[in-house]
Amino acid sequence: MYQILEELNRTTGVTGSMLVGQDGIVIAADLNTGVEDDAVGALAASIASNVQKSLDRLRQSPLKQVTIEAENGKIFLADVGKGILVVTTDTRVNIGLVRLEIKNAAARLAVA
Repeated sequence: MYQILEELNRTTGVTGSMLVGQDGIVIAADLNTGVEDDAVGALAASIASNVQKSLDRLRQSPLKQVTIEAENGKIFLADVGKGILVVTTDTRVNIGLVRLEIKNAAARLAVA
């Protein structure tokens, strides 16, 4: 699992990645954000849960991916079956490339 995260982090613009359970418990992490892994995991699970509830109300389930854009970077959350894959990036990242790499990582995590 850690190898998959390491390879994901080699993508240009990616600053870190982690896999967290739906409950926010960190399964594996390779973050370089300076923020505690547990805090990021809890926030990611909370965001994914709230978005999923909103999607249920709109009859647009299930959640596949959420992208959050902020002043200092982007955060991608993707449901990969075993948990939520969290990917942090810088501001000028190629969004299409990151989404492709997340898809590839998700496929690899499914069999890991």
